[in-house]
Amino acid sequence: MPQAFEAIFDRHFDAVHGYLARRAGRERADDLASQTFVVAFARRATFRSDASDARPWLLGIATNLLSNDRRAERRLLETLSRVRGDARVAVVQVGSVGESDRDVAAALAGLDPAQRDVLLLHAWGELSYEEIADVLGIPLGTVRSRLSRARASLQAELETVDAAPPIARTQREVW
Repeated sequence: MPQAFEAIFDRHFDAVHGYLARRAGRERADDLASQTFVVAFARRATFRSDASDARPWLLGIATNLLSNDRRAERRLLETLSRVRGDARVAVVQVGSVGESDRDVAAALAGLDPAQRDVLLLHAWGELSYEEIADVLGIPLGTVRSRLSRARASLQAELETVDAAPPIARTQREVW
């Protein structure tokens, strides 16, 4: 069985790591991706033998690990927003990002966690609605409604940001 799991690891590590890097940053993704495969290996007996692809199962494990990590993430965001004075900038990951990246990151941080999970599993994890429902253990209709609400919230937030006067946006970016 370890040899079979090695094939799953080789086939899906990049997808899992990429998903986690987008959600949590590259440094955390390294740890979380490792944890994902440790958990998957430990739970390999629970993998549905009728499933044609292990990626949704692995992304489900990764999402659950992210959920467990949320409390620390929330504390970090709160701390950064107090230090920086701007919650929009608090979610920017290490590295060089543009203003639109900051706006999107802030809008994502403002989403309900359940909506954010569905949106990012679909957008970054490239899972279908059905796969998301299976991974999160929720009805297909719930996936659709959460995704719809997440998209509407993001659009409204980003339209608000776009409507801000240029001088206010510049002042906001300077610390």
